[in-house]
Amino acid sequence: MGKLPHEKLPPSKNTGSRSDLIRGLSQLSQLGIGIAVCVLIGVFIGRFLDSTFGTSPWMLLLFSLFGAGAAFRFLIDFSKRM
Repeated sequence: MGKLPHEKLPPSKNTGSRSDLIRGLSQLSQLGIGIAVCVLIGVFIGRFLDSTFGTSPWMLLLFSLFGAGAAFRFLIDFSKRM
């Protein structure tokens, strides 16, 4: 006989792998967004300083490197947390 609607079904074997997949995707997206934000903040600060002081493209290059360094640091800290 079939299960009645009010009876609980046994947990699926795929629920653990699905939650692991979602957790992994969220960590991967957090990593990508964090790296992009670090670099973009450096670029925007560099562009602002270049337009303020007329030093184009030096501040953009310098702060882009700072942003890349911050992104690398974020990557290291993120990997230590995981």
